[in-house]
Amino acid sequence: MFPLWGNGSGSYLRALAEKLVERGHEVAIVAPDNRKLKGIKHYVVKPPQMGVFVGHPELPKAKSFDDMSGKELGDIFTSYLDTSINAVADFNPQIIHVLHTSFLPGVARIIKILFGIKFIITTHGSDLSYLARDGRFIGLINDANKIARTITANSDFTKRWYLKMFGKELSNKCKVVMGGVDLKDFRDDPEEVRLVNKKYKLAGHKVVLFTGRLTKNKGVIYLVGAAKRIKGKVVIAGDGPERKNIEQEIKDKKIKNVILTGYIKTQDERLLHALYARADVYVAPSIWSEPLGLTTLEAMAAKTPVLATNKGGTLTIIKEGYNGFLIRPRNSKQIADKANLLLENDELRKKLSDNAYKIVEEKFTWTKIADQFEAIYKQFSYSTKEYIEIVKGVDPELSKTMTHKRNGN
Repeated sequence: MFPLWGNGSGSYLRALAEKLVERGHEVAIVAPDNRKLKGIKHYVVKPPQMGVFVGHPELPKAKSFDDMSGKELGDIFTSYLDTSINAVADFNPQIIHVLHTSFLPGVARIIKILFGIKFIITTHGSDLSYLARDGRFIGLINDANKIARTITANSDFTKRWYLKMFGKELSNKCKVVMGGVDLKDFRDDPEEVRLVNKKYKLAGHKVVLFTGRLTKNKGVIYLVGAAKRIKGKVVIAGDGPERKNIEQEIKDKKIKNVILTGYIKTQDERLLHALYARADVYVAPSIWSEPLGLTTLEAMAAKTPVLATNKGGTLTIIKEGYNGFLIRPRNSKQIADKANLLLENDELRKKLSDNAYKIVEEKFTWTKIADQFEAIYKQFSYSTKEYIEIVKGVDPELSKTMTHKRNGN
């Protein structure tokens, strides 16, 4: 439902799709983004207006779904349905994988009625936060949940949240498949680090980093509140509705060691990876229960120890004193104290960094995540074209065989 860059679910989709293509699968994406991924077929949705759950750096003028009328939501839903029907008719898929649970499960449910294609649903957590505020799609999602073959959540926390919202009777089909990173993207390139030092005047300084959308939920204002006490530079890479408040806080408190890079665009993605490599500490100061935290995994892949609030899916990733530290929400003093502890202790920082990388290598690579989704996909055994043949009775033998397979699945 969002561009393929600038958000966690977009990164998730890109990485998974690219890994599946590497393995010889055919993949198509329906999304509101004109940018193309190599070897993947794209069907571009053009909704009458863009909507957001909590803000998006590439969509500064988008309207919150909460604030839309029924007509506005209906027009957006119809645009996704129309594009999806055309995509299915053209691409002839064996499975539909729905990423996000507000509009799209309803679309997949209708596709199932029209074409007979099985579907799975993935929830990322931010969709649930929206649905908790605006329940207009709950009925459609409830129906889709009953028909979906599998529901995956990006953390144990998100799974529990999903089951609490939609019913524990779904637990037999709901499983956790977490997000991941591609380790080769986070290689330590001295030349790139040198360019980052030059661009942001970081040479000779310890660096504390945050990356992500600047929304209230992310709690970046508390990192800014800690900055004066942090013995190094604080780099904040991202943009969003909270940027003006953050800039005002920096001005009012006369903070000199905070650098706001703004949103780092797609073509500059290597710059972002170099910032991870350059950082000595990564801070994820969210004040809400972060469903997973892909940026935390990215920092760990770059061998950077993490300070993260002790809420939500973060607790699945960060082990206190092993690969990072857990901090209380809204606590600038604790952010500064823990950051300085790491900045001043090279041995401790290296120990946590090595452990962080090890955890990612063992559990959170896209190779391992793709393995899990591939195992789910293998349950699906016939295509749209074959299903139509069954329904029309064009090929009795095929009908007999496929009906047997369908009942068996």
